[in-house]
Amino acid sequence: MKTLQQVKEMYKSQTIDGRDLARLMQFIPEEELKDFGLELKDGYIGTHKHIEFTKENVLIQLEKDVDFGFEKALNQRGISAGLMAEVVQMWNWILEEGLEDFDDYPMYGLPIFKATAVKYGFENPIGEDTGSERSYNE
Repeated sequence: MKTLQQVKEMYKSQTIDGRDLARLMQFIPEEELKDFGLELKDGYIGTHKHIEFTKENVLIQLEKDVDFGFEKALNQRGISAGLMAEVVQMWNWILEEGLEDFDDYPMYGLPIFKATAVKYGFENPIGEDTGSERSYNE
């Protein structure tokens, strides 16, 4: 798994709304947020409590993000599903466990959500489907 230092040096956000960084920031100590190009709104300065950056904690967030990604993809919410695919890809890149170079985005990102769910034992609402089936685009 990458360290926060490696993430800071190498990660470039791929989302148009910063939702990947919004999720990542929960793992970054407040005094380091600016190093990642992040800042808190005035009313929140001094109140940011970060979560320890461990594999276990990242997997807890990844499971939530995969679940949300499946929801958006299965409801054909193209922009939200695409953004969540980028978030899930960020976590896979951080974890470095074989899915970091996954590059398959048909049907609202279902293949990346499925591959991640299967790898980590998360809920997989599409069962044996690959996520590339045309039925997911009807």
